[in-house]
Amino acid sequence: MQGFRRKKLMSFSFIRMPKYPECWSSCGSCASGDIFILELLVKIGDRVERDDNILTLETGKVALDIPSPHAGRVVQIHVIEGDTVAEGALLVTLETD
Repeated sequence: MQGFRRKKLMSFSFIRMPKYPECWSSCGSCASGDIFILELLVKIGDRVERDDNILTLETGKVALDIPSPHAGRVVQIHVIEGDTVAEGALLVTLETD
């Protein structure tokens, strides 16, 4: 048929603060204090590949890079540097390939 084009449906990935590792609560050494955004490694419009680091979290004693679970383009960042974050908090939205 003429006049009809196939449109690609957009798919999104919502990257959330991961569950705290068991060791954070068992020994108590790493889990002292809040977890906060130390550094954003991406900005809106950036292209990321799977496993590229998108931000760095920090507790009192530990820094942890959060990787992207998918390849795609950053369409929204829901946190800023210095924000404290809880388990499950929305961090970044990607438009995935």
